[in-house]
Amino acid sequence: MRIKNRQIKINNKWRAGFFGLLIFNGLILLVLLVLIFWPVSNNAFPPNTMIDEQESSEFYIQTTKQNLNNLVNAYIEKLLEGTEHHYRILLEDDVHLMGELPVFSSTVPLSVRFEPIEQANGDLILQQKSISVGLLELPNKKIMEYMDRFLPMPEWVTIDPDSQEIYVAVTDMELQGNFDVAVHHMDLEANNITMKLVVPYETLGIQDVSMDAMQDLFE
Repeated sequence: MRIKNRQIKINNKWRAGFFGLLIFNGLILLVLLVLIFWPVSNNAFPPNTMIDEQESSEFYIQTTKQNLNNLVNAYIEKLLEGTEHHYRILLEDDVHLMGELPVFSSTVPLSVRFEPIEQANGDLILQQKSISVGLLELPNKKIMEYMDRFLPMPEWVTIDPDSQEIYVAVTDMELQGNFDVAVHHMDLEANNITMKLVVPYETLGIQDVSMDAMQDLFE
């Protein structure tokens, strides 16, 4: 009789444990169903006043001195078509401009080295390090004046003889596709060059990317 009572108690414990586990699983399932079918609030998205509407996207492109050198000189060759002027750029540990400069009814070899300094707005300043015109001994300022007078330059490049610098307004370049380009980082010694490309949505036929448009997608 004692053994029978013990067996009944054991069976009752197993039965209670089984029903307890069943009730626990049932509660979990109920909570999941409530979370799934609970109505979504209209305020799921922040107010539009809290979101900055974008008009463009930015891409950062890392390149090398060789790639940029090829691109720059291809542009210069196109610029000098139909003229008698010759010069090119060589990117080494600095920016090396080599060419010919008309002086005293003749041409003499020109060699100028610049230190590139990126600006916060994405433009570039080329600061003169050394300069020579053949065997002539001329003041650096005078040579820069000759460069400004005789060497064809893009509209967005300005030679300043007084400061002996060249200002390269990269952000003023007009590119096909209405893209904007800027210098993000330039370390020639480390061969580390990063350019920023800004793609306006208007170029792709997209006027605005706003939170209203995102909400419409989910309604």
